[in-house]
Amino acid sequence: MKFVDTIVVGGGLVGAAVAYGLARLDQTVEIIDEGDIAFRASRGNFGLVWFQGKGSDMPEYSRWTRGSTEVWPSLANDLRAETGVDVNYFKEGGIHLCLSEEALETHADMIKRMHNIHGPEYGAKILDRKQLDDILPGLGDNVIGGSWSPHDGHASPLYLLRALHSAFQKRGGKYHSGACVEQIERDGSGFVVKTAVSTHRAKKVVLAAGLGNRPLGEMVGLNVPVNPLKGQILVTERAAPNATRSIPTTFVRQTAEGSFLLGDSHEDVGFDTSSKSTIMADIADRAIRTFPFLKDLRVVRSWAALRVMTPDGCPIYEQSKTHPGAFTVNCHSGVTLAGAHAMNLAQMIAAGELKDSMSVFSAERFNV
Repeated sequence: MKFVDTIVVGGGLVGAAVAYGLARLDQTVEIIDEGDIAFRASRGNFGLVWFQGKGSDMPEYSRWTRGSTEVWPSLANDLRAETGVDVNYFKEGGIHLCLSEEALETHADMIKRMHNIHGPEYGAKILDRKQLDDILPGLGDNVIGGSWSPHDGHASPLYLLRALHSAFQKRGGKYHSGACVEQIERDGSGFVVKTAVSTHRAKKVVLAAGLGNRPLGEMVGLNVPVNPLKGQILVTERAAPNATRSIPTTFVRQTAEGSFLLGDSHEDVGFDTSSKSTIMADIADRAIRTFPFLKDLRVVRSWAALRVMTPDGCPIYEQSKTHPGAFTVNCHSGVTLAGAHAMNLAQMIAAGELKDSMSVFSAERFNV
Protein backbone atom coordinates (compact mmCIF):
# COMPACT_ATOMS: atom_id res chain seq x y z
CA MET A 1 0.00 0.00 0.00
CA LYS A 2 1.33 3.41 -1.01
CA PHE A 3 2.28 5.91 1.70
CA VAL A 4 0.68 9.34 1.37
CA ASP A 5 2.45 12.35 2.83
CA THR A 6 -0.01 12.99 5.66
CA ILE A 7 -3.11 11.53 7.24
CA VAL A 8 -5.27 14.02 9.14
CA VAL A 9 -7.50 12.38 11.74
CA GLY A 10 -10.59 14.55 12.11
CA GLY A 11 -12.56 16.43 9.48
CA GLY A 12 -13.94 19.33 11.47
CA LEU A 13 -12.81 22.92 11.04
CA VAL A 14 -9.38 22.30 12.54
CA GLY A 15 -8.59 19.15 10.59
CA ALA A 16 -10.06 20.48 7.35
CA ALA A 17 -8.05 23.72 7.58
CA VAL A 18 -4.79 21.85 8.17
CA ALA A 19 -5.56 19.34 5.41
CA TYR A 20 -6.43 22.11 2.95
CA GLY A 21 -3.22 23.95 3.84
CA LEU A 22 -1.19 20.80 3.22
CA ALA A 23 -2.94 20.19 -0.10
CA ARG A 24 -2.07 23.75 -1.14
CA LEU A 25 1.58 22.72 -0.72
CA ASP A 26 1.08 19.82 -3.14
CA GLN A 27 1.16 17.27 -0.33
CA THR A 28 -0.78 14.03 -0.74
CA VAL A 29 -3.29 14.06 2.09
CA GLU A 30 -6.14 11.92 3.42
CA ILE A 31 -8.71 12.93 6.03
CA ILE A 32 -10.13 10.14 8.17
CA ASP A 33 -13.27 11.39 9.88
CA GLU A 34 -16.02 9.96 12.05
CA GLY A 35 -18.50 12.11 10.18
CA ASP A 36 -21.50 13.76 11.76
CA ILE A 37 -21.70 11.23 14.59
CA ALA A 38 -18.65 12.99 16.04
CA PHE A 39 -18.93 15.69 18.71
CA ARG A 40 -18.57 18.23 15.92
CA ALA A 41 -17.52 21.51 17.51
CA SER A 42 -17.94 23.19 14.11
CA ARG A 43 -21.72 23.15 14.32
CA GLY A 44 -21.62 24.92 17.69
CA ASN A 45 -19.11 27.58 16.69
CA PHE A 46 -20.54 31.10 16.96
CA GLY A 47 -18.61 32.17 13.88
CA LEU A 48 -16.46 34.97 15.25
CA VAL A 49 -13.03 35.64 13.79
CA TRP A 50 -11.89 37.24 17.02
CA PHE A 51 -8.69 38.79 18.31
CA GLN A 52 -9.40 41.16 21.20
CA GLY A 53 -9.10 39.50 24.58
CA LYS A 54 -7.42 36.37 23.24
CA GLY A 55 -4.21 35.41 25.03
CA SER A 56 -4.51 37.80 27.95
CA ASP A 57 -2.39 35.38 29.95
CA MET A 58 -0.32 34.08 27.02
CA PRO A 59 0.99 36.81 24.70
CA GLU A 60 2.14 34.21 22.16
CA TYR A 61 -1.45 33.07 21.74
CA SER A 62 -2.52 36.65 21.16
CA ARG A 63 0.14 37.08 18.46
CA TRP A 64 -0.81 33.75 16.85
CA THR A 65 -4.46 34.83 16.77
CA ARG A 66 -3.60 38.24 15.32
CA GLY A 67 -1.59 36.52 12.59
CA SER A 68 -4.60 34.38 11.77
CA THR A 69 -6.91 37.39 11.45
CA GLU A 70 -4.39 38.98 9.11
CA VAL A 71 -4.45 36.06 6.65
CA TRP A 72 -8.20 35.45 6.92
CA PRO A 73 -9.09 37.79 4.02
CA SER A 74 -6.77 35.81 1.74
CA LEU A 75 -8.22 32.52 2.99
CA ALA A 76 -11.79 33.65 2.32
CA ASN A 77 -10.92 34.97 -1.16
CA ASP A 78 -8.98 31.83 -2.10
CA LEU A 79 -11.78 29.52 -0.98
CA ARG A 80 -14.35 31.50 -2.96
CA ALA A 81 -12.13 31.46 -6.06
CA GLU A 82 -11.48 27.72 -5.78
CA THR A 83 -14.95 26.50 -4.81
CA GLY A 84 -17.47 29.26 -5.48
CA VAL A 85 -18.48 29.09 -1.81
CA ASP A 86 -18.78 32.47 -0.06
CA VAL A 87 -17.99 31.96 3.63
CA ASN A 88 -19.68 35.30 4.41
CA TYR A 89 -16.60 36.84 5.97
CA PHE A 90 -16.90 40.39 7.25
CA LYS A 91 -13.97 42.30 8.74
CA GLU A 92 -15.21 45.72 9.76
CA GLY A 93 -14.28 45.36 13.42
CA GLY A 94 -15.98 43.70 16.37
CA ILE A 95 -17.40 44.93 19.67
CA HIS A 96 -17.35 43.49 23.17
CA LEU A 97 -20.27 44.90 25.18
CA CYS A 98 -20.36 45.35 28.96
CA LEU A 99 -23.63 45.41 30.91
CA SER A 100 -22.27 46.74 34.23
CA GLU A 101 -19.71 49.23 35.49
CA GLU A 102 -17.81 46.39 37.14
CA ALA A 103 -17.65 44.40 33.90
CA LEU A 104 -16.48 47.47 31.99
CA GLU A 105 -13.76 48.22 34.54
CA THR A 106 -12.47 44.63 34.45
CA HIS A 107 -12.53 44.59 30.66
CA ALA A 108 -10.78 47.96 30.40
CA ASP A 109 -8.01 46.69 32.68
CA MET A 110 -7.51 43.70 30.39
CA ILE A 111 -7.38 45.88 27.26
CA LYS A 112 -4.84 48.17 28.94
CA ARG A 113 -2.70 45.18 29.91
CA MET A 114 -2.75 43.90 26.34
CA HIS A 115 -1.74 47.33 25.01
CA ASN A 116 1.20 47.30 27.42
CA ILE A 117 2.28 43.92 26.02
CA HIS A 118 1.72 44.51 22.31
CA GLY A 119 1.97 48.28 21.93
CA PRO A 120 -0.22 50.54 19.75
CA GLU A 121 -0.69 47.83 17.09
CA TYR A 122 -2.98 45.97 19.50
CA GLY A 123 -5.65 48.30 18.18
CA ALA A 124 -8.55 47.67 20.58
CA LYS A 125 -10.02 50.69 22.34
CA ILE A 126 -12.59 51.27 25.05
CA LEU A 127 -15.80 53.01 23.95
CA ASP A 128 -18.32 54.84 26.11
CA ARG A 129 -22.05 54.53 25.59
CA LYS A 130 -22.29 57.52 23.23
CA GLN A 131 -19.55 56.11 21.00
CA LEU A 132 -21.29 52.74 20.94
CA ASP A 133 -24.60 54.33 19.93
CA ASP A 134 -22.90 55.79 16.86
CA ILE A 135 -21.83 52.29 15.76
CA LEU A 136 -24.64 50.06 17.03
CA PRO A 137 -28.03 51.82 17.07
CA GLY A 138 -30.75 50.29 19.21
CA LEU A 139 -28.74 49.31 22.27
CA GLY A 140 -30.59 48.78 25.52
CA ASP A 141 -30.21 50.86 28.66
CA ASN A 142 -28.19 48.10 30.36
CA VAL A 143 -25.23 48.57 28.02
CA ILE A 144 -22.64 50.70 29.84
CA GLY A 145 -19.75 50.63 27.38
CA GLY A 146 -17.45 48.22 25.62
CA SER A 147 -14.46 47.84 23.36
CA TRP A 148 -13.92 47.81 19.61
CA SER A 149 -11.11 46.20 17.62
CA PRO A 150 -10.43 46.67 13.91
CA HIS A 151 -8.96 43.16 13.69
CA ASP A 152 -12.21 41.35 14.49
CA GLY A 153 -14.94 40.03 12.24
CA HIS A 154 -17.14 37.00 11.60
CA ALA A 155 -17.93 34.28 9.09
CA SER A 156 -20.22 31.30 8.59
CA PRO A 157 -18.72 28.19 10.27
CA LEU A 158 -20.81 25.83 8.14
CA TYR A 159 -19.95 27.48 4.83
CA LEU A 160 -16.32 27.57 5.94
CA LEU A 161 -16.36 23.83 6.65
CA ARG A 162 -18.01 23.15 3.29
CA ALA A 163 -15.51 25.34 1.43
CA LEU A 164 -12.47 23.79 3.13
CA HIS A 165 -13.63 20.26 2.28
CA SER A 166 -14.47 21.20 -1.30
CA ALA A 167 -11.15 22.96 -1.88
CA PHE A 168 -9.24 20.12 -0.22
CA GLN A 169 -10.81 17.53 -2.53
CA LYS A 170 -10.42 19.71 -5.63
CA ARG A 171 -6.68 19.71 -4.88
CA GLY A 172 -6.59 15.91 -4.84
CA GLY A 173 -7.20 15.25 -1.17
CA LYS A 174 -9.13 12.14 -0.19
CA TYR A 175 -11.86 12.23 2.46
CA HIS A 176 -12.97 9.09 4.32
CA SER A 177 -16.18 9.62 6.31
CA GLY A 178 -17.81 7.36 8.85
CA ALA A 179 -14.38 6.05 9.80
CA CYS A 180 -13.37 5.96 13.45
CA VAL A 181 -9.64 5.47 13.98
CA GLU A 182 -9.02 2.51 16.27
CA GLN A 183 -5.26 2.11 16.04
CA ILE A 184 -2.18 4.11 15.06
CA GLU A 185 1.17 2.31 14.88
CA ARG A 186 4.66 2.81 13.55
CA ASP A 187 5.29 1.30 10.15
CA GLY A 188 8.94 1.77 9.32
CA SER A 189 9.55 5.49 9.03
CA GLY A 190 5.83 6.20 8.73
CA PHE A 191 2.52 5.25 10.31
CA VAL A 192 -0.29 2.79 9.75
CA VAL A 193 -3.74 4.04 10.73
CA LYS A 194 -6.52 1.49 11.12
CA THR A 195 -10.28 1.85 11.27
CA ALA A 196 -12.80 -0.97 11.63
CA VAL A 197 -13.04 -1.30 7.86
CA SER A 198 -9.85 0.09 6.35
CA THR A 199 -6.09 0.55 6.71
CA HIS A 200 -4.16 3.67 5.69
CA ARG A 201 -0.46 4.54 5.61
CA ALA A 202 1.29 7.89 5.73
CA LYS A 203 4.65 9.46 6.45
CA LYS A 204 3.04 11.83 8.97
CA VAL A 205 -0.11 11.85 11.07
CA VAL A 206 -1.96 14.91 12.36
CA LEU A 207 -4.41 14.38 15.21
CA ALA A 208 -7.15 16.97 14.76
CA ALA A 209 -10.06 14.99 16.17
CA GLY A 210 -11.06 17.45 18.87
CA LEU A 211 -12.14 15.66 22.02
CA GLY A 212 -11.02 12.39 20.44
CA ASN A 213 -7.41 13.54 20.55
CA ARG A 214 -6.93 12.50 24.18
CA PRO A 215 -7.14 8.71 23.52
CA LEU A 216 -5.58 9.02 20.06
CA GLY A 217 -2.60 10.88 21.50
CA GLU A 218 -1.80 7.99 23.82
CA MET A 219 -1.21 5.81 20.76
CA VAL A 220 1.68 8.02 19.63
CA GLY A 221 3.16 9.14 22.95
CA LEU A 222 1.31 12.45 23.21
CA ASN A 223 -0.45 13.84 26.26
CA VAL A 224 -3.51 15.76 25.04
CA PRO A 225 -5.45 17.09 28.06
CA VAL A 226 -8.62 18.32 26.35
CA ASN A 227 -12.09 18.33 27.90
CA PRO A 228 -15.60 19.28 26.73
CA LEU A 229 -17.24 22.60 27.58
CA LYS A 230 -20.81 22.93 26.38
CA GLY A 231 -22.15 26.02 24.68
CA GLN A 232 -25.69 26.73 23.46
CA ILE A 233 -26.88 28.89 20.56
CA LEU A 234 -30.27 30.39 19.73
CA VAL A 235 -31.22 31.37 16.17
CA THR A 236 -33.97 33.84 15.38
CA GLU A 237 -36.10 34.23 12.30
CA ARG A 238 -34.66 36.39 9.55
CA ALA A 239 -34.90 40.15 9.87
CA ALA A 240 -33.85 43.31 8.06
CA PRO A 241 -30.09 44.03 8.08
CA ASN A 242 -28.76 45.34 11.37
CA ALA A 243 -25.37 46.86 12.23
CA THR A 244 -24.26 43.52 13.76
CA ARG A 245 -24.33 42.00 10.28
CA SER A 246 -21.14 43.95 9.60
CA ILE A 247 -19.86 44.52 13.12
CA PRO A 248 -20.58 41.52 15.38
CA THR A 249 -20.59 41.47 19.16
CA THR A 250 -19.39 38.66 21.39
CA PHE A 251 -22.87 37.28 22.04
CA VAL A 252 -25.15 38.72 19.33
CA ARG A 253 -24.44 38.76 15.61
CA GLN A 254 -26.54 38.78 12.46
CA THR A 255 -25.77 36.31 9.70
CA ALA A 256 -25.63 37.19 6.02
CA GLU A 257 -29.03 35.51 5.60
CA GLY A 258 -30.62 37.78 8.24
CA SER A 259 -30.97 35.50 11.27
CA PHE A 260 -29.54 36.61 14.60
CA LEU A 261 -27.30 34.20 16.49
CA LEU A 262 -27.44 34.53 20.27
CA GLY A 263 -24.94 32.71 22.43
CA ASP A 264 -21.88 32.61 24.64
CA SER A 265 -22.83 30.15 27.37
CA HIS A 266 -20.39 27.89 29.22
CA GLU A 267 -21.35 24.63 30.97
CA ASP A 268 -18.88 22.12 32.37
CA VAL A 269 -21.15 19.06 32.14
CA GLY A 270 -19.01 16.46 30.42
CA PHE A 271 -20.29 15.04 27.13
CA ASP A 272 -23.90 16.14 27.61
CA THR A 273 -25.13 17.86 24.43
CA SER A 274 -28.74 18.40 25.49
CA SER A 275 -30.19 21.91 25.41
CA LYS A 276 -31.25 23.37 28.75
CA SER A 277 -34.19 25.77 28.92
CA THR A 278 -32.66 27.71 31.81
CA ILE A 279 -29.52 28.43 29.78
CA MET A 280 -31.61 29.36 26.75
CA ALA A 281 -33.59 31.78 28.92
CA ASP A 282 -30.37 33.39 30.19
CA ILE A 283 -29.04 33.78 26.64
CA ALA A 284 -32.31 35.32 25.45
CA ASP A 285 -32.56 37.64 28.46
CA ARG A 286 -29.05 39.02 27.97
CA ALA A 287 -29.63 39.46 24.24
CA ILE A 288 -32.85 41.40 24.81
CA ARG A 289 -31.25 43.59 27.46
CA THR A 290 -28.51 44.34 24.94
CA PHE A 291 -30.75 44.83 21.89
CA PRO A 292 -34.41 45.29 22.96
CA PHE A 293 -35.70 44.96 19.38
CA LEU A 294 -34.82 41.25 19.53
CA LYS A 295 -37.84 40.62 21.77
CA ASP A 296 -40.09 40.90 18.71
CA LEU A 297 -38.31 38.11 16.82
CA ARG A 298 -39.17 34.43 17.08
CA VAL A 299 -36.52 31.88 17.99
CA VAL A 300 -36.62 29.20 15.30
CA ARG A 301 -33.75 26.91 16.30
CA SER A 302 -31.58 26.09 19.28
CA TRP A 303 -28.86 23.54 19.88
CA ALA A 304 -25.90 22.72 22.08
CA ALA A 305 -22.39 21.62 21.13
CA LEU A 306 -19.12 20.85 22.85
CA ARG A 307 -16.08 23.08 22.70
CA VAL A 308 -12.61 21.53 22.85
CA MET A 309 -10.98 23.08 25.90
CA THR A 310 -7.44 22.78 27.22
CA PRO A 311 -6.73 23.48 30.92
CA ASP A 312 -5.77 27.11 30.22
CA GLY A 313 -7.98 27.70 27.17
CA CYS A 314 -4.98 28.17 24.86
CA PRO A 315 -4.13 25.86 21.94
CA ILE A 316 -1.95 22.76 22.10
CA TYR A 317 0.36 22.19 19.12
CA GLU A 318 2.97 19.48 19.51
CA GLN A 319 4.98 16.82 17.71
CA SER A 320 5.54 13.52 19.50
CA LYS A 321 9.06 12.92 20.81
CA THR A 322 8.60 9.15 20.81
CA HIS A 323 6.81 9.06 17.43
CA PRO A 324 8.33 11.83 15.26
CA GLY A 325 5.99 12.74 12.47
CA ALA A 326 2.90 12.52 14.69
CA PHE A 327 1.42 15.95 15.46
CA THR A 328 -1.56 17.06 17.51
CA VAL A 329 -3.60 20.22 16.91
CA ASN A 330 -6.11 21.38 19.53
CA CYS A 331 -8.04 24.61 20.06
CA HIS A 332 -11.53 25.95 20.77
CA SER A 333 -11.27 28.69 18.11
CA GLY A 334 -11.58 26.67 14.93
CA VAL A 335 -12.99 29.58 12.90
CA THR A 336 -10.64 32.27 14.17
CA LEU A 337 -7.54 30.10 13.77
CA ALA A 338 -8.49 28.60 10.40
CA GLY A 339 -6.25 31.13 8.69
CA ALA A 340 -3.23 30.28 10.85
CA HIS A 341 -3.85 26.55 10.53
CA ALA A 342 -4.18 26.59 6.73
CA MET A 343 -1.55 29.19 5.91
CA ASN A 344 1.07 28.82 8.64
CA LEU A 345 0.79 25.63 10.69
CA ALA A 346 0.38 23.46 7.58
CA GLN A 347 3.76 24.69 6.30
CA MET A 348 5.46 23.57 9.50
CA ILE A 349 3.81 20.16 9.40
CA ALA A 350 4.76 19.71 5.76
CA ALA A 351 8.36 20.51 6.71
CA GLY A 352 8.16 17.94 9.52
CA GLU A 353 8.96 20.34 12.35
CA LEU A 354 7.20 23.01 14.37
CA LYS A 355 9.06 26.30 14.69
CA ASP A 356 10.78 27.05 17.99
CA SER A 357 8.25 29.82 18.62
CA MET A 358 5.53 27.15 18.84
CA SER A 359 7.11 25.41 21.85
CA VAL A 360 5.04 27.57 24.19
CA PHE A 361 1.96 25.69 22.94
CA SER A 362 3.28 22.28 24.01
CA ALA A 363 1.23 20.36 26.57
CA GLU A 364 4.41 20.19 28.65
CA ARG A 365 3.42 23.60 30.03
CA PHE A 366 0.88 21.82 32.21
CA ASN A 367 3.57 19.70 33.87
CA VAL A 368 5.37 22.65 35.48
